[in-house]
Amino acid sequence: MADIDGDPAVSVCFSLRVDDHDLGTFTRCEGLGMEVEIEEMVEGGNQFFVHQLPGRIRYSNVTFTRVINGDSQKVAKWFTSAASGLRRTNAEIIAKSADGEKVIAQWGLLSAVPVRWTGPQLNSDTLSVATETLEIAHHGFIDPAKGEGATG
Repeated sequence: MADIDGDPAVSVCFSLRVDDHDLGTFTRCEGLGMEVEIEEMVEGGNQFFVHQLPGRIRYSNVTFTRVINGDSQKVAKWFTSAASGLRRTNAEIIAKSADGEKVIAQWGLLSAVPVRWTGPQLNSDTLSVATETLEIAHHGFIDPAKGEGATG
């Protein structure tokens, strides 16, 4: 794999691997994020502030979108196999330059599982590009090079 480039990510595509399954390249990746749940605790006699106690970390689902292509069958096959015997696997998202040559950034997802696949809306009355969307849930981020979790 290529070294991560220091250039800004102006135009990128995203490849997705789930364990040994290369699911192809996507043009949109949304939802990479996490947040800490905060519990507020009021202390009697303290009129100046409310204690903010950190709690669980919550990870948002990640959604991938692309134009329907030959890799669409790979997504359907992975989704169907996961649904018949749900097994959480690790995933790797690789952001590449528009030409696909340079790696801009990488994210590893711990215990990824497919949540939703949405196929194209096909209508012969309008000229529009047929797209598909894949949504996956996960338990946190891992180092994609080592496969080790940053969370447990």
